This record gives sequence, structure tokens and C-alpha cells, in this order.
Amino acid sequence: MSISLLTYATNSQNNRVHGFEVPGDEHSRIFTTENLLGISDLDNLISAAYRQIFHEQQMLISHRQKFLESQLRAGQITVRDFIRGLALSDSFRRLVFDHNTNYRFAEICIQRILGRSVYNEREKMAWSIVIATKGIERFIDDLLNSDEYLDNFGDSSVPYQRRRILPQQTQGEMPFERMARYDQYHLANLPQQTWTAPKGTSRLDYTRWEWQKTPPPAVVKVGQGIIYAGVATIGLLALSVLFGF
Repeated sequence: MSISLLTYATNSQNNRVHGFEVPGDEHSRIFTTENLLGISDLDNLISAAYRQIFHEQQMLISHRQKFLESQLRAGQITVRDFIRGLALSDSFRRLVFDHNTNYRFAEICIQRILGRSVYNEREKMAWSIVIATKGIERFIDDLLNSDEYLDNFGDSSVPYQRRRILPQQTQGEMPFERMARYDQYHLANLPQQTWTAPKGTSRLDYTRWEWQKTPPPAVVKVGQGIIYAGVATIGLLALSVLFGF
């Protein structure tokens, strides 16, 4: 018997409150197949879908899902199906799921698919249990089939960060694209780069050179010699051109 989703409080976040502000730069652009005028508009929609799921730091040619793109262009799948294919692709699994805990992965998917931040830690716990017991595919399907997703994006719109405008502030929330892919746990466990001193040089000598920001005298003499030799060569070339040698 499968475990039902844990209950969590749906706090009154900014995206759950209807606003009357005039749309501006802080508002996300909506990409939908309901108002496509040409092929370029569909190209922009596909790019927006990649940017929403993979983010700009991960938009590489090797991560393109060309088969899904061709199906979307041919009208065989909806935008929601395309988003599902991107979220379940091997590239997304390797870039996001394999390098994060279930809690962080659930938070990232809620941001990128539902277009909002998690309500609280209990929501992350609830969805992490779904990931652990039912798998990634079922987790992604539950998000895409939820009433929240269907009410805000439906089958034809690319998800976006909803209502970044905050009351009494001149700037909205930080875009999700600028947030780190790793959580603090994995950042702390990333392998540290070890420094190796050049052959014949001690770490103390190298550090002293770095702090003083001045090279050793031997290096200064070699540099001066190179400069003098270059100036003499240029002078000889100028004389040869002047006198026609």
C-alpha cells in the first residue's frame, strides 16, 4: 500500500495573492502555444522551457532532447508533456538529482515546475518521501498533474516564476535561475583543490611572492633583458627601413 502525501500548511506566499500591479521587468514573460505566430515563436518557447528546467548554466547542446522537440513541433505532444520529458531526462537526473539530497531535489523541482518556493520544511519532507517510495517519475507526474500546475500553466504554457513582486519593495524575489544547484551539505563535501608548489620552489617562497606582489630579483633581471632586447631589435628594424638596407 502506497503512503499518502503528508499534509502541510499552504502559507500565504506572494504567488497565492492576486495583485493589481502593472506588469513590468520584474514579471516573467509567458510562453504559450495559444498565441504562436510563427516558427521563431515556437523556438523561443522551447528555449524558455530549457531555461526553466535546466537554467541558463546548464543549457548545453549535449542536453538537448531533439526527439521531444520534434514531437512538440509536430503537435504530437503538449508543452506539459515536453516539460515532463525534460524533467525525466538523463541529463536532468545527472545534473540535479545525482548531486543533491531528496529534500533539495524536491525544492528545485517545485521551483522550476510549479514556479514558486516551498511553503515550509514539512512540504519538502512530504515530497522527499514520495521520491524515496515512488521514484522520480511518479514525483514529477504528481507535480504536473496537480491542480496547482493545471490551474496556473495548463497544457500549453511553459512554467515560470510566479509573481516576484513583493509589497513595499522596489525589487522582487531573487530569480530561481540564480540560486545554487547544490545545497550546503554537498557544497561542504565537494573535494577541495590541493595546491602543489612548482618544482624547486617551496610553498613559503611562493606565498611570500604572492603577498609582496613583486617577483624575485632574478625574474626582474630576466624581464629587463627581454625588454632591452626587444627595444634594440625594433630600433634596428626601423633603421633598416629608413636607410633602405
